[in-house]
Amino acid sequence: MTISADLSGARAFVTGASSSGLGAHFACTLARAGAEIIVAARRLTPLQSLADKIAEMGGTAHAVVVDVADAASVAAALDAAGPIDIVVNNAGVERSGPVLDIGEADYDHVLDVNLKGVWLVATEAARRMRVAGTRGSIINIASITGHRGMVGIAPYNISKAGVLHLTRQLAWSLARYGIRVNSISPGYFETDLNRAFLESEQGEAMRKRIAMRRFGNFDDLDGALLLLASSASAFMTGSDLVVDGGHLVSPL
Repeated sequence: MTISADLSGARAFVTGASSSGLGAHFACTLARAGAEIIVAARRLTPLQSLADKIAEMGGTAHAVVVDVADAASVAAALDAAGPIDIVVNNAGVERSGPVLDIGEADYDHVLDVNLKGVWLVATEAARRMRVAGTRGSIINIASITGHRGMVGIAPYNISKAGVLHLTRQLAWSLARYGIRVNSISPGYFETDLNRAFLESEQGEAMRKRIAMRRFGNFDDLDGALLLLASSASAFMTGSDLVVDGGHLVSPL
């Protein structure tokens, strides 16, 4: 069997995509590998900017508005997207603060987007793949905080731990249809969600506890993404790939 990360002819649906951040990077990486991209998020303007950027790279991309926490919105977005082979469940939010100061609304918002949203997108996409007979790949973006919690972001930690178990449950249930479900657990990469923290004294102390003594560059995730999106991972499902520079292996 020939192993290849060539995604020519594949169509990928990427949530949480905008003009910057991991979602945009994932979309561009898949486009460079030859996939046609559907970028999805709540705001159309940054999505269109990203689609234009991919077109300038020589790729093909379309922008679709979606609220991943709303089942009707997810169904409408996937209807608009058309047939898909790859899903990257990247949409995520964070609410920080001491556990006893986090209110119900903030908890619900984080779990709705980060966990329920993954469920809604994955299952709705899988229904379409099953009908079409597509041997698809669903890639859920988890986090090392799902393996080892971080102080001050309890709802986020909980949601990402849920994504890890949801991935395993869906992998078992969808394998019979030829649909693979895996996850990636990034370590600390500078994004809009965490930039202020990583630049703080606490962030610098954390960097020193990482085995490789640095935070991740977006390109560090390309190998894991292309592996799971392509036929190179044809016998992988229910797996989680940790990309963290050795953060989880560092002593507490």
